[in-house]
Amino acid sequence: MNYMDIALKEAEKAAARGEVPIGAVIVDSTTGEIIARAGNQSEADHDPSAHAEVVAIRNACQKLSSTRLPQCDLYVTLEPCTMCATAISFARIRRLYFGAYDPKGGGVDHGARFYEQATCHHKPDVYGGILESACSEILRRFFQEKR
Repeated sequence: MNYMDIALKEAEKAAARGEVPIGAVIVDSTTGEIIARAGNQSEADHDPSAHAEVVAIRNACQKLSSTRLPQCDLYVTLEPCTMCATAISFARIRRLYFGAYDPKGGGVDHGARFYEQATCHHKPDVYGGILESACSEILRRFFQEKR
């Protein structure tokens, strides 16, 4: 099962709702079970923090009755922003897999590079560029249609 494909499906659902098409999936690394999945919900919720990663983390924590997800891996279609990178750190996510790089708004390999800061409490293993072309294309199409 390709979890990034599932994250892409969540991104497509977000786009259909008029949200920036970013999708996220949280997986139990020991069983392979999908714990949570989400797409951006900022517009629908009138909440600038309702990024796909944050929504998925909230749902996973709720499902597991925990504030920490050390046995979980996160798959997201775009390099997380600094806010999301921080939430991933605070949740103690084991591994982060992301699709497209975000030179403008990313906070992992670009911008603040949150995990490289001395103030970062937990750094997940990070793997970028997973299905990068498909993840970039859905964003490109979305913004092209907006213009």
